[in-house]
Amino acid sequence: MTMRLLLASQNKKKHREFSAALAPLGFEVVLPGDVGGIADVVEDAPTFRGNAAKKALSAARASRLWSLADDSGLEVDALGGAPGVLSARFAGVHGDDAANNRLLLDKLAAVPDERRGAQFVCALCLVRPDGSIALEVQGAARGRILHGPRGDGDFGYDPLFEFSEPGFAQTGKGFAELAPAEKIAVSHRGRALRLLLAGLEHLPR
Repeated sequence: MTMRLLLASQNKKKHREFSAALAPLGFEVVLPGDVGGIADVVEDAPTFRGNAAKKALSAARASRLWSLADDSGLEVDALGGAPGVLSARFAGVHGDDAANNRLLLDKLAAVPDERRGAQFVCALCLVRPDGSIALEVQGAARGRILHGPRGDGDFGYDPLFEFSEPGFAQTGKGFAELAPAEKIAVSHRGRALRLLLAGLEHLPR
């Protein structure tokens, strides 16, 4: 039997990714517009996990559907973990990728290669229709910040992020240089999604 699952996001790319992954498990992933809309949530939690839970809980309580939310961003070692949960509005305006990337490069201008370590993080939270949390998972991908953009794929900080974990075909390549299938195999979101799928296989519904 197919069950409807509300993705607490308007991002159509995320919708495609989650739909493809969750359909084999019997979920029909819908967007807020498909259920009459949901209220915006202020993402003011200090952690990715906290913001994901806040969005998923709000969506489930409003829709009475299984609800899934994510929160993700970039943590740079030399900046003490910044921009972190402020990744999308690092330069002040939400979603201004060009401004965020310029500010990141400015802040790291004098930082040598060996201190430019960073990681992308993605937290996912799945909430039942009764408002109880069913699953919380988090994935991360390690790399370093380049001195300038490389590649022309994807969005956000991807043009400045070089994946550096050893032992992968993607090692040494920028996220913006990878095809979608190559990226999701090692990315923070891909890893979080696989953890979610593993948990769902054993989750009573």
